[in-house]
Amino acid sequence: MKNDHPVVDPTELRELARQAYLYTVPLVIMETTRKWRLRNGANVFNHARKLLNHRSRWITTPNNDTLYSDAWLDLSRGPLTITVPDTGERYFSLAFMDMYTNNFAILGTRTTGNGGGEYTIVGPRHAIPEGAGNVVRAPTPRVWALGRVLVDGPEDLADACAVQDGLFINKDAPTEDVTEGEPVLRDAPWDQYLKAANELLRREPPPATDLGILRKIAPLGIGPHQHFDVSRFDAEQARAVEEGIEAARDFLVTVQGARGAVVEGWTYPNGRTGDFGQDYLLRAVIAVGGLGALPVEEAMYMRADGDQERGLFDGKRNYRLHFPAGEMPPLDSFWSLSLYEAMDDGQFFFADTPLRRYAIGDRSPGLTWNEDGSLDIWIGADNPGEGRENNWLPAPEKPFAMIFRGYMAKSALRNGRYRLPRVVRVD
Repeated sequence: MKNDHPVVDPTELRELARQAYLYTVPLVIMETTRKWRLRNGANVFNHARKLLNHRSRWITTPNNDTLYSDAWLDLSRGPLTITVPDTGERYFSLAFMDMYTNNFAILGTRTTGNGGGEYTIVGPRHAIPEGAGNVVRAPTPRVWALGRVLVDGPEDLADACAVQDGLFINKDAPTEDVTEGEPVLRDAPWDQYLKAANELLRREPPPATDLGILRKIAPLGIGPHQHFDVSRFDAEQARAVEEGIEAARDFLVTVQGARGAVVEGWTYPNGRTGDFGQDYLLRAVIAVGGLGALPVEEAMYMRADGDQERGLFDGKRNYRLHFPAGEMPPLDSFWSLSLYEAMDDGQFFFADTPLRRYAIGDRSPGLTWNEDGSLDIWIGADNPGEGRENNWLPAPEKPFAMIFRGYMAKSALRNGRYRLPRVVRVD
């Protein structure tokens, strides 16, 4: 389709470029992740056989509670069949994300139960096979399937891996990747970025409900029916586009407000997390700082608001999280508190600390409760002392972030009747 949208003045181009980056960056990050993870080809599950640690840098804000199994599905050549194992009493979820990072289906404990089964995954351009059951319709031809299998400590690892072995894609699925080349990163030069983003918009059709934003950014020459041509801009216009994209990048490193309400020092998830609709800002924020986040019905992620810039905590200080007796988080599954070192680009990864303890939660061995039934979690680089080490979440001596995860939250947590207690400094 011919680019028939006139190029507008530089001031307007700057704003359009900012909006275009916020709209497309989840798509670009997904493509980057996809190409990095295709080591075994498409339509094959890669199983992480160990819990992630400080060396795991392929996904921001990982958890240390579950084993990950992930596969990049290529549905462009037809439907696939996925076998899901019987997981007994163990928490399990298999989330399907389209290329715009929306969780359009989740199988597992909360939704389909732990009994397992076979599911037919059908892309947007193919008919449902005759006689197919348990059909999941995907909005985009490429899909990220991300499984989480709960591990209850080192002694449980072998059994958790056995569950992973029961998760697989039908053997006749094509494994070769039909796309070529290295991914274009989200910090690439503006012209390379927009060209790559436009190619993805053409390959992975956006939903019709995005037509409004697509019409708005069309003067940049990008869209599902356009061919991006950098020569359409003169020097002044090119500078304006570049400035708009840089402004969006800088904004995503520092923004906090899009995530949700801050109450008693915790940022609660926006109700659209994980299935974003037309909340493009929230979608971009989560793609940069928490790619793969589940919807609140499956898991709630609360970030503690620290006393440093960007809401971080001071690695040279010590903190405490105190749960009064009878006031633990209301959940139908489990909880954990994870600690991350903060990267300059807005991403978070586990820190390398002496205990190599990356999270603490209700399943942590040796967790010590106070005599009155309350619970203290001690956070910081310094050992909190005898009798407290089992409840210690070690921190690096640099700025860090903390995220509380609650799986299968009850309504009191989801609707705000229950709130986490504030993290307080103790020195």
